Amino acid sequence: MGLLDANCFARNGLDSRLAFLPMNWPYELQIGWRYTRAGKGGRRNRFISFISGVSVLGIALGVAALIIVLSVMNGFQSEVRDRMLSVIAHVEVLSAQGQALPDWQSTARQAGENKAVVGAAPFVAAQALIARGDEMRGAIIRGISPADEATVTPLAAQLKDGVLGRLKAGEWGIVLGFELARGLGVHVGDKITLVVPGGQVTPAGVVPRLKQFTLVGTFHAGHYEYDNGMALIHVDDAAKLFRVAGPTGVQLKLRDVHQARRVAQALAQSLGPDVVVRDWTRTNANWFEAVQVEKRLMSIILTLIVAVAAFNLVSTLVMTVTDKQADIAILRTLGASPRSIMAIFMVQGATSGVIGTLSGVGMGLLVAVNLDLIVPLIERALNVSFLPGSIYLISHMPSDPQRGDIVPIALTSLVLAFLATIYPSWRASRVQPAEALRYE
Repeated sequence: MGLLDANCFARNGLDSRLAFLPMNWPYELQIGWRYTRAGKGGRRNRFISFISGVSVLGIALGVAALIIVLSVMNGFQSEVRDRMLSVIAHVEVLSAQGQALPDWQSTARQAGENKAVVGAAPFVAAQALIARGDEMRGAIIRGISPADEATVTPLAAQLKDGVLGRLKAGEWGIVLGFELARGLGVHVGDKITLVVPGGQVTPAGVVPRLKQFTLVGTFHAGHYEYDNGMALIHVDDAAKLFRVAGPTGVQLKLRDVHQARRVAQALAQSLGPDVVVRDWTRTNANWFEAVQVEKRLMSIILTLIVAVAAFNLVSTLVMTVTDKQADIAILRTLGASPRSIMAIFMVQGATSGVIGTLSGVGMGLLVAVNLDLIVPLIERALNVSFLPGSIYLISHMPSDPQRGDIVPIALTSLVLAFLATIYPSWRASRVQPAEALRYE
């Protein structure tokens, strides 16, 4: 290392605080690390050390908050998505003309040639009004095959041997969402009337088509949109009711739900122009895009917190440069170049950034992983409920920390901390030895 080593520091009267790391380390790292951990030597040094600690703590808290919030958002997204996909299929294949598929079994076999597809079931989907006395509600009517539906949606698999088993062709049975049945005030065995589009023309005018159904059961998916607005009937009854020749589409279950968009594009090419292929992210495009936008905005807002904490390092380093001008002058006299002086203070700032970032990642992961234990303790201590089951879809605080969020958070924090060191380090490299030692 030329003139600059630990022995040189001692021989030339530089205080012994600079001898602390292995002799084979570059002196820029040795001195930068020493300045980072300095906390002795008078009130000024202790104050600078305190400010430095506050900056590190600010970075750690900002990183931890970002990880915790995004983990909770991921958890909510996963919970809502899973409840949504318990009712609807991952991919739907529909007739391009809006009529019945000519041969749904053939379409299902063709789709099944894709290795990502693990289940298929026919369906008829339409809208209708459900009437019971003075109450009338709009609903999505889905005609299903109870046996095949169980291979596509988890909810149908749970209800296959119970409620859905009561749906039999020709008996005109219907299964309502729990909230829809409660809103209509009906119970199992009650009669309800479906008013379907396309009325009959009579000498007295257009008369709406009506059909009476018997309520054979209810389902509770945990997703209000479906619990309050969906009804299930047998696929053969649906075909007769809506006057189609057969199922209007095929539902597909995929091996990996996250590959739905890619698989849908591949199926659209292989099945030809006579069908329309929609995946669940497009069927629920508004919800999916809203969640992504909200997550991006929260990331930006919380990253600003990390940025404020990181740029507190600027004031810390400026104070350190002012305090260490005599040391800088001695190092310059011993042969240190301006680049070396700049490197010393960049090491100091970067070290604080690394410590703060790693501490924040550890703290954030610790809280995110144990959130299901921490939140109940806080609720009991404060006698409050953050997620009342009567209001929200879920009554617990979900958390799903993902590497795709944590790695960018850590890298962003490190980059911000590094950028914050550039100006103070440049100021240190411009210190002139003669000026610095004039009043020493």
